Formats: sequence, C-alpha cells, structure tokens
Amino acid sequence: MYDTRGARSSARARASAAVLGAALLLAGCSSSDGDKAADAGAGITQQPKAADPFWVNPDGTAARQLAAYEKAGKKTEATQIRKIAEQPVGEWIGPENPEREARGFTEAAEKSDRTALLVLYDIPHRDCGQYSQGGAADGNAYRAWIDGVARGIGDRPATVILEPDAVLHLVDGCTPDEFHEERYDLLKGAVAKLKSLKNTKVYLDAGNAGWGHPDQIFQPLQQAGIDQADGFAVNVSNFYSTEDSISYGKQLSAKVGGKHFVVDTSRNGNGPYTKGDPAQKWCNPPGRALGETPTTKTADPLVDAYLWVKRPGESDGTCKGGPKAGQWWASYALALATNSK
Repeated sequence: MYDTRGARSSARARASAAVLGAALLLAGCSSSDGDKAADAGAGITQQPKAADPFWVNPDGTAARQLAAYEKAGKKTEATQIRKIAEQPVGEWIGPENPEREARGFTEAAEKSDRTALLVLYDIPHRDCGQYSQGGAADGNAYRAWIDGVARGIGDRPATVILEPDAVLHLVDGCTPDEFHEERYDLLKGAVAKLKSLKNTKVYLDAGNAGWGHPDQIFQPLQQAGIDQADGFAVNVSNFYSTEDSISYGKQLSAKVGGKHFVVDTSRNGNGPYTKGDPAQKWCNPPGRALGETPTTKTADPLVDAYLWVKRPGESDGTCKGGPKAGQWWASYALALATNSK
C-alpha cells in the first residue's frame, strides 16, 4: 500500500544514499547558511529552515525528472514537477543496506543544516501480502535491520516515521493472530532503539481519518511503545484532508497521553477519492492533488509538522494502470502537481 524497496528500486536508492553525503561534501556546493546544495541539474535549494527544517534531496527522483524536462525543453512539465522536486520528502530505507542508506541521507542533511526525514517499512509480513508485501524475513532479521538504521543515523538529526500500517493491520485483522505478539515486541524495540539516539524523533504510524475510530487503535499503540515515541503519524500515503486528519489525530492524542503527531499532506489537496471500488480508493486514485507543503508551522499545537511522507509521483501499486509500488510514475506526478493550487 505504501512504498517498497524491491530488487529493482533498491539499487538506485542504495547507490544514491551511499554516495550522496560524500558527493555534497566533495562538491562544496553548500552555501554558508546551508540553503544551497548540489543537484541533478535542476537548481534545487533547501526550504527556509525556520518553517521547514527538513532536508530536500537535490538528487531525488522528482529532481532528476525536472532536469530531464528542462533539458528536453518541456517548460510546462518542468514548472509543474518543480512543485514536488523543491520539497522535502520521506526517504524510505531499503532492506539490504540500512546503515549505509541512513548514513548517506543523514550526512547529506546535516551538511545542509537540515533534518533527514526517514521512513522505516520493513516489518515482517508487511502489507499482508498486498502490493507492498515483503519485509524482513523474521524478527531477528528485523532487529538487525533496525540496528543498522540506528548505526547509520548516529548522532545526526533525523525524524523517523515508523512502520506504516504495522499497527493498523494488527487491529483490522489483516495480520494473522500468530504474528501479533512478535510485531508488538519488534515495534516497541524499534522505538526504544531509535529513541536511544541523541537527535532522533520517532512517530509511530496510527492510521487515517477514514479508517476507523481512535478507540480501536489507542491500546495497540500503547502496546507498540507510543509512550517512548515522540508521537504518531496520521494519513501516511493517504488522501484525507488536513482538517479531518487533525481532528482524528487530536481524538487519538487524548487517549495516548496527549502525544503530538504529524500529518502526511503529500497528496491530500483534493481530499479522498469517492468513486469506484471502496477497497481500492487508496490506490492511485485519479484527480488528486498535492497538499500543504512540508512545514512545522501548523494549524494546531499538537501537530508537530505537515510532512510529505509518501513521495508524490511514486505508485501505490499495480492498480489503475500504475507500475509496481514505490516506482516513479511521471504522468501521475504531473497530475498531482497540475491539480494543486
């Protein structure tokens, strides 16, 4: 349902993460205030830190698409895709080299005096065998993967969105009962490991405004370690409005000790899709738009940030003509940008 780093997509991510930090350092392309960065030929810079402290990857997929459009003289397309390329988006850590990727992203972010936004999505039995199925082979493999991520982050600033759907699928019956105890243990251990780092914030995924009621998930979140986390994330890879997401988040916060939360606004500009098969409304729906750009200046003091956790333009899965989950889909990216205000 979300992003995936399978064999075809992980190679680029690993290579990019491995060399990016060193490339920025060697190129010497940062200004003294950290607002300039090396790019893929598209002139990508960092957003003002006071409102948006998260790192913009100058070599992200959208940045490379922008550079390609500009080289081809496609000015209209370039203008639209720039709306995505200039914003910080989640970096989804792959399964094979978590330490290298986490180090590459956090080193590059630190060089630009920004915070890396990382998404960890490798829980065993991930996505219940759906479009983004996979994850670590077993509990020990997952613990080793989390350890690698932690070593890669080190003392550098990072904000982590932990395991989209993992708690949700324990509640909705998608994940078989025999895996529940282990998953709670893995999530709680991951929160503890990541929170032992000096400058890392952790937000557990907690569903969305269209899924159900906070009464259904607050106790599972407590079992998964929400008390140790900085808070929770809502609307990850989904389309519910920011207003509805905040309402859902505030109700849930009241049940988990007033924890703060973040909202994924990457594609919620036009709200959720209401046509077609209800079970597939979340998967590459047409007519959607980019939402509020990432910022820590939000509409409610309980909301720490609006984030683009889902990378706009990457497919939800092989539905409605889309490529595999997590793969770049240029026409969909253009539609999101064109439909946005």
